[in-house]
Amino acid sequence: MKNILIATLACIAAIFGVLYFTGEQLKEPTTTAGAIETIMARRSIRQYTEQSVEREKLEVITRCGIAAPNAMNKQDWAVRVVDSKEWIDRCTKAYVETIKGTPTGDYLLTPDFRNMFRNAPAVIFVAALPSDYAGVNCGLMGENMMLAACELGLGTCCLGMPIPFLNSEQGAEFRESLDLPEGYVLQYALAVGYPAEQPEAKPRDESKIRFVE
Repeated sequence: MKNILIATLACIAAIFGVLYFTGEQLKEPTTTAGAIETIMARRSIRQYTEQSVEREKLEVITRCGIAAPNAMNKQDWAVRVVDSKEWIDRCTKAYVETIKGTPTGDYLLTPDFRNMFRNAPAVIFVAALPSDYAGVNCGLMGENMMLAACELGLGTCCLGMPIPFLNSEQGAEFRESLDLPEGYVLQYALAVGYPAEQPEAKPRDESKIRFVE
């Protein structure tokens, strides 16, 4: 009788374990658009509202990023998410001091300028250990994140402009605060936020595609 009771309790525990696990899985975001539809709908967004991005969405985006294929599955990349307005504002203030009176400053410092990440309220930094495939790996990761963001109703813009500043002496404080692994090099920044524009798709040159017989 004792053995039967133990076996019964074990079965009940197993059932609850399966139900719990299934419940956790159901917390994954459900999709409403197909992959092709999302790809064709994505645009680079350069104007954002001031609405903050929910961390739950940023977590989904970055998890989609690290799900990207990468050479030999080394995953020698690092992802840092900044959604602190204080950090972004301080970094921007330091950056502005370096571009005042330059063509870059004239281009960026418009009346609606709020921060150096296209006014986005959140930014994702991607770094990698230098290798022959670092650029490819990080590019695949970035596309995953941009498509995930699009499906979640968010806009993104891949930015290279902030990287030289962060790698400079003036940007050292902010680069170091990202706490990247030793030897890792910043590749790009991804602005993330709620779009304040709906740009039309730019033409694509389909003559670049050829079938080889």
